[in-house]
Amino acid sequence: MVFDRSGAAAAVVTLAVLLVVAFLINRVVAWLLRRAAKHAQSARFACLMLPALEPLLPLLALAAGIQRAPLAPALRALSSHVWAILLIADLTWLALRALGAIETLVRARHPATAADNLNDRRILTQMRVLIGAGRVLVLILGISVALTTFPMVRTLGASLLASAGIAGIVVGFAARPVLSNLLAGLQLALTQPLRLDDVVIVQGEWGRIEEIASTYVVVRIWDERRIIVPLAWFIENPFQNWTHTSAHLLGSVHLWVDYRTPLAPLRAELERLCRAAPDWDGRAAILQVTASGPQAMQLRALVSAADSSRAWNLRCAVREGLIDFLQREYPRCLPRWRGELDTAAADDAAADAAAGSMR
Repeated sequence: MVFDRSGAAAAVVTLAVLLVVAFLINRVVAWLLRRAAKHAQSARFACLMLPALEPLLPLLALAAGIQRAPLAPALRALSSHVWAILLIADLTWLALRALGAIETLVRARHPATAADNLNDRRILTQMRVLIGAGRVLVLILGISVALTTFPMVRTLGASLLASAGIAGIVVGFAARPVLSNLLAGLQLALTQPLRLDDVVIVQGEWGRIEEIASTYVVVRIWDERRIIVPLAWFIENPFQNWTHTSAHLLGSVHLWVDYRTPLAPLRAELERLCRAAPDWDGRAAILQVTASGPQAMQLRALVSAADSSRAWNLRCAVREGLIDFLQREYPRCLPRWRGELDTAAADDAAADAAAGSMR
């Protein structure tokens, strides 16, 4: 006989009442939290965790029903085992929801849409890496605790402890790439050599940090390509970060011109071009002679902008404007090849030709 019929009705009624009460409490708490979430940050946090919080009261009611039900020992043990697995699964889900709620609140408080978003990007990068690692640890811990509820798994674990040294070495070598990337992610989150939306040069390619996962980084290249780079690569290899401390940049424009080119009008034209350009931030507009060759001299126009994209557009605008100014005002000052005529050699050649004709 699996259970006593005389007490079964009372147990079912008790369980039904407890489940109804738990359902009503969940509805009331959810309504209160949704109203309070409009004003309190803590209530919003609890509201985001509500889907994982709601099963807790029914599980507690189910535990009380299992204890009061007149079940046989084998069925009671099986019911308690299933209840324990459900509780572990809900607690794991609750921990994952808590990490997701923290991520949502941090993103809302630190949007990376402002012009000066260095601090926001630093916080978002740390949050993404740490929460990604936290999710992996929560899942591993939840699955491990759930498996230990099975006697066969506990026996297998006890037998593996005898050879833990060899198993640890084998697993360590097998999981070395994954572990190195996880540790690199933690180091990256703490030291911040790069952040989300940073402008970097990776393997000769210019791009922005689009995504930082638990084991890799996605770099969005200027032509919409993506480079997937392991996290450990950024720890072990040098790379350029154009926005590490500030997004402000200096851009240079090089021109080869003739030695007869007047520099004062060119400097005035450079200042006029910069003032007319919306990408110029007003910090630098300098024209210098940086090199000289046999046929021409090299000019460098140094201009400043608020970020790399604006610096690129400003450089292109300044280059086009200076070339147009030279073509329009000083066309003879564009680079040209020079030659020298040796008149003495020409006279000797003419004399030789005349003597040859007389013969």
